[in-house]
Amino acid sequence: MARRKKGYYRARDLARQRIERLFLLAEEEHLLHPERSDRYVALARKMGMRMRVRIPRRLKRRICKGCRCYLSPERTRVRLRDGVLTVTCTECGEQMRYPYRRSR
Repeated sequence: MARRKKGYYRARDLARQRIERLFLLAEEEHLLHPERSDRYVALARKMGMRMRVRIPRRLKRRICKGCRCYLSPERTRVRLRDGVLTVTCTECGEQMRYPYRRSR
């Protein structure tokens, strides 16, 4: 098996940190500059693909699967029904469905 290049794991760790930071910036900037928050999300996705780093699930659910914009509470409609959480993007109308378990 081939050895990894020197600094490979450090670079991936740095990419994870930058992805987290870009999502924080997107959240802060969304109200005043929504297009800037979309750009931050695009940069985070691009960095994740280049460095082959998975975006964490909690952050991935903040990206619209249709138009790739940042999903903030102002841009979404959330519905709960029959154990399914439906998040609708108000920009493009795309619906993302996630299963959930009801607490008893």
